[in-house]
Amino acid sequence: MPPVIIADTSCLILLEKIGELALLPQVFGPITVTGTVAKEYGLPLPEWAQVKHPQDLKQLQVLALTLDPGEASAIALALEQPDSLLIIDEQRGRRVAQQLQLTVTGTFGVLLQAKRRGCLATIKPVLARIRQTNFRISAELETQVLRLAGEL
Repeated sequence: MPPVIIADTSCLILLEKIGELALLPQVFGPITVTGTVAKEYGLPLPEWAQVKHPQDLKQLQVLALTLDPGEASAIALALEQPDSLLIIDEQRGRRVAQQLQLTVTGTFGVLLQAKRRGCLATIKPVLARIRQTNFRISAELETQVLRLAGEL
């Protein structure tokens, strides 16, 4: 497991909405977020989440030209943390992070890790709760996640 796990806002919001925020520390231990992500999250951060600010403000400004502020700050911080894992869901942000050779996963990757580690018995009911939110998941992605989880 990478030494630093950095989360973007969407993962925090989605897991909070479905009552599964505690999966993050169960799977990864402490999570790092930027001040911008903490502000976007809008709720008090749990004790296992620490706030760290990216130091390279020029890099942050460049990323912010094409990404939302939370994504830009999370990617900027991940660039400063060798061997970090970035949890990011939005396609554009993931693409930029991958082009910058960052290691990324998304909320569904978190769920798959949670199942592999025994923190979740099954993913299918969690996906059903996600469909009740405003988070968009295609039928293809849902099928892929269920297949990877061994639930199809």
